[in-house]
Amino acid sequence: MGNRALSPILLGKLRLGLAQINPTVGDLEGNARKIRDYIAQAEAEGVELLAFPELALTGYPPEDLLLKPSFISANLEALAALAERIKGLTVVIGFVDRDQDIYNAAAVIREGRIVGVHRKVFLPNYSVFDEDRYFAAGRETFVFRDGPLAFGVSICEDIWYPDGPARLQTLSGGAQLALNIAASPYYLGRGAERERMLAARAADQVAIVAFCNLVGGQDELVFDGRSVIFDEQGQLLARGKQFEEDLLIADLDLERVFNRRLHDPRRRKERLGYTLEGVELRAVELAFRGTRPRPQGVLAPRIEPELSPEEEAYRALVLGTRDYAKKNGFKKAVLGLSGGIDSALVAAIAADALGKENVVGVFMPSRFSSQASREDAQAVARNLGIELLSIGIDETYRAYLEMLAEPFAGTEPGVAEENIQARIRGNILMALSNKFGWLVLNTGNKSELSLGYTTLYGDMAGGFAVLKDVPKTLVYRLARYRNSVSKVIPERVLEKPPSAELRPDQRDEADLPAPYAVLDQILKAYVEEDRGLREIVELGFPEETVRRVIELVDKNEYKRRQSPPGIRITPRAFGRDRRLPITNRFSPR
Repeated sequence: MGNRALSPILLGKLRLGLAQINPTVGDLEGNARKIRDYIAQAEAEGVELLAFPELALTGYPPEDLLLKPSFISANLEALAALAERIKGLTVVIGFVDRDQDIYNAAAVIREGRIVGVHRKVFLPNYSVFDEDRYFAAGRETFVFRDGPLAFGVSICEDIWYPDGPARLQTLSGGAQLALNIAASPYYLGRGAERERMLAARAADQVAIVAFCNLVGGQDELVFDGRSVIFDEQGQLLARGKQFEEDLLIADLDLERVFNRRLHDPRRRKERLGYTLEGVELRAVELAFRGTRPRPQGVLAPRIEPELSPEEEAYRALVLGTRDYAKKNGFKKAVLGLSGGIDSALVAAIAADALGKENVVGVFMPSRFSSQASREDAQAVARNLGIELLSIGIDETYRAYLEMLAEPFAGTEPGVAEENIQARIRGNILMALSNKFGWLVLNTGNKSELSLGYTTLYGDMAGGFAVLKDVPKTLVYRLARYRNSVSKVIPERVLEKPPSAELRPDQRDEADLPAPYAVLDQILKAYVEEDRGLREIVELGFPEETVRRVIELVDKNEYKRRQSPPGIRITPRAFGRDRRLPITNRFSPR
């Protein structure tokens, strides 16, 4: 629309609803049903404008489902059926749009028809995102208005750019409300980062900024919800629940936006000639409220409290485990319960995620297993109320040693013999899974996986790796957090030195280059921050230790490539977030 501004804004109020739902990728019928249920709930609460998250109809991320024309068509048919039934309020729904290409899009629906579609302008292609692989970028955006309200819609990444669509909508288009629908994945501290950015956008644009985020687990990703609304001064007005579905409702005072803008003369100069290269701004006039009466009274704003880092991470792991099992058709889970800290934490997460009646622990002692480990495994199972099986492996281990005696002749017993025990245990867990349809939960942590301190086809076996992105030091913090809720992990488990118990008097830290407290700092610098050897040494760590850690991380990429999926809770997780070649001769300096 060039430099032409939209007509002057009238004043008024609006009841806004943000429905942070937990869809399932590909379940178009189930997702549409959930959307209809939330629309009915919002109508009962007097909501006038209701938003759902990014790709709420298809689930996020749909990945290569987007390469199937039948999937695109089915999503469009589901949207059309939804639109026909929407009367009396305006609804924004994320879906996949299509013309000559496909788009990550948001449909604005009013009185049974789609009145406008915003196509995502900025497509992320970093970290866990691959949107350039699938989507074309949008080239137009809209301001929707009727008398007292003007609002713009953008999608996730669009709002992260200070000069993105929201600025065009609020500055050139005069929108008082910038509505962003998102599927922003969780990692520790991500919620606070988002809120700082959204507060800055609201204050800079002198507009109410509303952010509706997805919630739920999808393979390795967890979406935490935590939808928020910031007022025109960048002050937090409302915050939704974290890791739960929620309908966040707030009454917005549009007059305050108008008044604030009168006191900010900079806007008059900034909007002259302001454009966003390659993106056209269009106005859509609509009879916004129709004949529905305005809601009576004013809702008190709801601001859900922030969680501690430990509670945040623990709840992410519970949600990720629950959704992976549920969405893939597993009712029960099984895990090796060794008496150690990792398996105790996974057992607690599984019981909280699936219900204690749906978790089976298996203690699999060998000749090297201590009585303390047996007692601790029994105590964890008893405290959680889960079933515990005991299946000894020593007879099978002896048979393996006898079977391999001839080819192993003339060699000293070592790691190969030790790892046979881990592989027997993995085989037992997979047999139980095969027999009863249980999901095998892997209990390895990020520190072990980083260094390859784990047995391929042994303790790496499983269908889902709950602690795959949880460093060992965080394992202890999460275990203590869980005990603060109710004490389920014995103190001895928290205090005894970690051991795989594959040989007499084995201790993890004797096998590793440094104690976990040191290792985790080096691993964070190398794996998550991509620092080189010299940079890490300059942080104060011994060069020999750093060099050995880097060597172990690099040489064990082939193991990690064969590990089960697990929940991402750090900014850089193994899997879709960190993709290095297995065959690789680069030596970090």
